[in-house]
This record gives sequence, C-alpha cells and structure tokens, in this order.
Amino acid sequence: MTLYLDTSALLPYYRSEAHSAAVQRFFARQREPLGISPLTRVELASALSRWVRTAELAERDANRVENAFHEDLAARRFRVHAIPAEAYERAVHWLLARRTGLRTLDALHLACAEAAGASLVTLDDAFAGAARALGVTTVRID
Repeated sequence: MTLYLDTSALLPYYRSEAHSAAVQRFFARQREPLGISPLTRVELASALSRWVRTAELAERDANRVENAFHEDLAARRFRVHAIPAEAYERAVHWLLARRTGLRTLDALHLACAEAAGASLVTLDDAFAGAARALGVTTVRID
C-alpha cells in the first residue's frame, strides 16, 4: 500500500509532541519510502519559522530538525510526489463542492495523494474525515 504523509503526521517525527512515539513506531514499521509532496517542505519550513518566532523551539533545534529532514530526503526515506497540474483542478473541484471544511493546502495534499494512488496518513481528524467523505482512503497512526 502506498502511503502519503500529511505534514501533521511528519512533524512529530522530528519534534517531541504528543504523538511522537506513535509516529516513530509507525515510521519504523514502513518498508517503502513514505510519500510527501513539495508542499510538505513548505509547511515544514513554515512550522519551524513559527516555532522559532514564538519561542516554542530554539534556533539550534529548528536547524537540527531541518537538517534531519534533509538527511532523510537524501537517504530516500521519503518519495517526493510532484504535484500534477490536474491535482490543482481536483482540489478546486473539492473546494467548490463545499461538502467539507477542507482547507487550501489540505486540498492540494489530498489531490496529490489521490493522484499518486496513495492512502492519506494524517493526525488531523477533520482532514481525515474530509478525505474519507471525498473517497480518499486514510490510514490512522496508533
């Protein structure tokens, strides 16, 4: 089964959070690279910037997270799925359907997962609910 990680399921791997132990166990069980998209890098950068600005994370720790992520990219722990042009149209379609509370970047993540034929892995319950409502399979981290 191909898996696509939402950023909410990635961040606890690199920073101690409530779900970190479960995320680390989940990652350890995987035998294939986990899917992400270029959006993941943008959202990771945004989270690090916000955490440093709000003093939730020291600059040196943000640099450690950033370096660890780049090392994992280089080691091919993740497969970066390009965002195909049709994914933008799919995201627009879902948003204009107004059936869920899907947010912009989540809609793009979801469309990228769908285009890759992957199941969505997220810790965001609202996002998982929207994905299921739109017919995209989700995987829960326990």
